[in-house]
Amino acid sequence: MKLCPFCGHQNRPGSLFCEDCAQPLFEDAKVLTLQTKQIELPGDVDARSTWGTASFEKHATVLLHVRDASEPISLRPTENQLTIGRADNTSPIGPDLDLTPFGAMDKGVSRLHAAIIRNEDTLTLVDLNSSNGTYLNGQRLTPDTPRVLRDGDEIRFGRLVAHLYFQEDLRA
Repeated sequence: MKLCPFCGHQNRPGSLFCEDCAQPLFEDAKVLTLQTKQIELPGDVDARSTWGTASFEKHATVLLHVRDASEPISLRPTENQLTIGRADNTSPIGPDLDLTPFGAMDKGVSRLHAAIIRNEDTLTLVDLNSSNGTYLNGQRLTPDTPRVLRDGDEIRFGRLVAHLYFQEDLRA
């Protein structure tokens, strides 16, 4: 048995480090450990944000690309909110953007699921107290609480997944 000079713990024979406090049991023990290899980083490595811009220009368009759809949906949010959901012939109120053609009913999209609201130079997403929730980049939104949208965000309405992209109108 090897007695630790730091904590007094009795260690098994052959131990290089104390089983209790992890201190070396003899002076040369530190030499036997492998040091972390120091690597040199290339000069062009710097911290970059992986998030797209939150700035939404006055004449920009939103492209909403629903997963497995062949073409994106082009939207031009106005000053008011743009509601997203699925149509229902029995309800007098319908969404501005109907996701029914994308399997909304089977994927748990509510009739009035969420809204995109245009502010001065940003867009926000609000869950309208939907049954199956609205998710922004994997995080469930709290109903009636706006969250800023960014270019490239993933939005999930129930189980219907879409990606949102900002497209600048170059003619404006």
